Amino acid sequence: MSETVIRLANESDVPALGRLGALLVETHYAFDQQRFMAPGANSAEGYAWFLRSQLKEKDVVVYVAERAGAIIGYVYAGLEPTSWKELRESAGFIHDVVVDESSRGEGVAGLLVEAAIAWLRAQGAPRVVLWTAERNGAAQRLFTRVGFRRTMIEMTRELEP
Repeated sequence: MSETVIRLANESDVPALGRLGALLVETHYAFDQQRFMAPGANSAEGYAWFLRSQLKEKDVVVYVAERAGAIIGYVYAGLEPTSWKELRESAGFIHDVVVDESSRGEGVAGLLVEAAIAWLRAQGAPRVVLWTAERNGAAQRLFTRVGFRRTMIEMTRELEP
């Protein structure tokens, strides 16, 4: 098996980021169709547009996992200021972690998370926060394994029209 390289994302990675972002949308929608946005015909293009915009932000980082010239995953993280509405001091926040289905279970997500944590630490973040879907047991096991603990539970109630 080829070596997995974790590196900063660049403009040429944007199509692969969009493809993986669309996979993230599809995965979460499958967990809970009421809570998460529905995938659409343009999900990959939309996510590519969004992550392209984030590559230019100074308080954000996007790392990709590359193997044999192919992008097999990414992590998107950033610095967040103190939030009175979340009762949280400033923190690093891991927004997305996604690995192509063919490369899951090989430690790629852990490498991506650790790269994001190292960047956030270097930026002075005192802690790192993330959210995970209730039904995403694999992600929860990964996050627990790398030192995260449960602190909040999101609850959703659909409102009738």
